[in-house]
Amino acid sequence: MIERCRDEFPIRLMCRCLKVSASGYYDWRKRLPSVRACDNQCLLGRIRELHEDSRGTLGAGRMHEDLVEEGARTSLNRVARRMAAHGLQGWPRPMRRGQRGRPALTPPGVRNLLERDFTALEPQTKSVTDITEIKTGEGKLYLCVVLDLFDQRVVGWSMHHRQDRQMVIRAVQMAVWQRQGSDPVILHYDRGSQFRSGDYQRYLAANELVCSMSAVGHCGDNAACEGFFGLLKRERVYRTTYPTLDAARADVFEYIERSHNRRMRRRTARQDLKFSTLSQPSVVSG
Repeated sequence: MIERCRDEFPIRLMCRCLKVSASGYYDWRKRLPSVRACDNQCLLGRIRELHEDSRGTLGAGRMHEDLVEEGARTSLNRVARRMAAHGLQGWPRPMRRGQRGRPALTPPGVRNLLERDFTALEPQTKSVTDITEIKTGEGKLYLCVVLDLFDQRVVGWSMHHRQDRQMVIRAVQMAVWQRQGSDPVILHYDRGSQFRSGDYQRYLAANELVCSMSAVGHCGDNAACEGFFGLLKRERVYRTTYPTLDAARADVFEYIERSHNRRMRRRTARQDLKFSTLSQPSVVSG
């Protein structure tokens, strides 16, 4: 308080009113910043960089995850305090109302193989796919993605102004081209007509992709893919106005390849390094 008001009131008068010594105030002014204060300043600088790089979408939780993945030794509360003190906050999740529709028929022999188990111990073993829409000045742009549950990377995607079966097949084709090996892969999807079409089912069968479909009225069966769409819209789509379809395509491409997939690769590399360090046998000198 004395430092803030030193240009308005006499320093010794303020010291007498606040019952502190003037010499103590001047010693405080000459004191060098503590190690903790220097660490907080460095931490704040990195927080600002990550927050700006994410276009202001990272909250305290995901900010803490990114800092820990980079090797920073800090707590969630400390990150939250630094962000709150300097007016940094993430983009809130909007409230959505549930939608009801007529239940769709399930193709013969297809059932829910995931049973909401969205964990995968190896890449290219479990994937999920779905479609979402993005509003632009020229109409709606539809996006179909294929998400690998091992590292949450988007391994296949396709965009078009019509949501037809060819769009979803193109997204799956992109994922198939990146696949290494010929082992069967579970591909889970919802009950959309594009995924139930004969062309789509035949393409999956020809490429060793095992079909898995959500149950009727259970949107949580495909929660992993819905979670990615939620991040995409909260961090990019809801904060941007797209005048054209091409503008939306370019921004979604930039988010998938330069933001989301890059972040998932860093997280996986960090986890692999941590696992390899823990699995190394300890050497005891005799």
